[in-house]
Amino acid sequence: MGLLTFRGGVHPPEKKELSEHSALTNAPLPEVVYVFLANHAGVPAKPLVEPGQHVLTGQKIGEAAGFISANLHSPVTGVVKGIEKIYHPVLGKPDSAIVIEREGEDTWQLLEPRKPYEEFEPQEIVERIKEAGIVGLGGAMFPTNVKLSPPKEKKIDLLIINGAECEPYLTVDYRMMLEKSQEIVRGVLALIKALGVKKAIIGIENNKPKAIEEIKKATKGTGIEVATLKTKYPQGAEKQLIYAITKRVVPSGGLPMDVGVVVQNVGTAFAVYEALEEGKPLIERAITVTGEAVREPINVIARIGTLASKLIELTGGIKEDEVDRVIFGGPMMGTAVPRVDIPIVKGTSGITVMSKEVAPSRESYPCIRCGSCVKACPMYLQPFVLNLYATNRLYDKAVENGLMDCMECGSCSYACPANIELVKNFKLAKKVYRTLKGGKR
Repeated sequence: MGLLTFRGGVHPPEKKELSEHSALTNAPLPEVVYVFLANHAGVPAKPLVEPGQHVLTGQKIGEAAGFISANLHSPVTGVVKGIEKIYHPVLGKPDSAIVIEREGEDTWQLLEPRKPYEEFEPQEIVERIKEAGIVGLGGAMFPTNVKLSPPKEKKIDLLIINGAECEPYLTVDYRMMLEKSQEIVRGVLALIKALGVKKAIIGIENNKPKAIEEIKKATKGTGIEVATLKTKYPQGAEKQLIYAITKRVVPSGGLPMDVGVVVQNVGTAFAVYEALEEGKPLIERAITVTGEAVREPINVIARIGTLASKLIELTGGIKEDEVDRVIFGGPMMGTAVPRVDIPIVKGTSGITVMSKEVAPSRESYPCIRCGSCVKACPMYLQPFVLNLYATNRLYDKAVENGLMDCMECGSCSYACPANIELVKNFKLAKKVYRTLKGGKR
């Protein structure tokens, strides 16, 4: 299979060299964890614990409260201190989190039975994934069991595994593919069995030749294909990944299942393997801590609910005189946070500490209608037109012209020579429009 790609997109500096050679290590167990009830897309989990209760590592502490929801498990062995409001890195505001103070080392409560995926029935795999609280680890945090349970009228014939990792700076998926390739592939085979499909393709950008080599070795004899993708942002976005590999186009307002595809991240596949064969619920994840303003970028496996500040300390700390901003995720689709004492969630793939030199403040100028944003947009939109409507509060016109199809990838903002904060304006316009429409699209 040759080099595959999509229309539009940009190629910002990759900055992978900062951390790509850092092997995965286990972060020290945190003294305190803060586990948000909203650790996934959909309805927040219902807490199952009370202050003063002793919990074991892996014990269920929150129960899915709806079809689109997910279970929560204790990342440490310790005592529940209560439920507190603390700043949520995705929601951008304080939200409820179960606070657990660690007591000693791990005493595990594992999921049973633990056995090879081959010994599970398809529906048993889906149920175990649900029980383990597994969500999409590429950032969206959509409950994995829901993706594996499409409506009967949706005929799925292909599973795509996302190993693109197109976001600048982040290298955690790369390290996972280098160091955990066999486990990832066993997770993929389990997902194939759960979905009942005959074909699976793992897509990896061509700036990761060692990862491609390792995954090809691990997939030998399995029937799983490896697709080499052109290095371009946002190649890892679901719709762009599907188009690059299959040339199928997900319709406006549609989902991958509408074109017969389910997409999962390589980290999610690894979590599936762990849940089935090792009995581990999703209580930790691999994360890149990087940026020019940290002393030694790393890739680390950290417990969910660990404060970002504790992970930054593992790099040797922040260069205080150089730091410009701290981002949960990467610079294109990540979220800047106001401080570092904020817990990581299941979807936190990176913490990027940007320097003033790399991310200087830029003055914006009026739009010159050059079309750079149109050329960059992978969704075939006209961002300069959307921006005109959004900034003039013509929200219905913006929606008519595709505002809700914008996936907020930031390609247009990156390409704009006038430094207009297009995505920021689109996010605000969407929020206002939904509010005006009573929370509906």
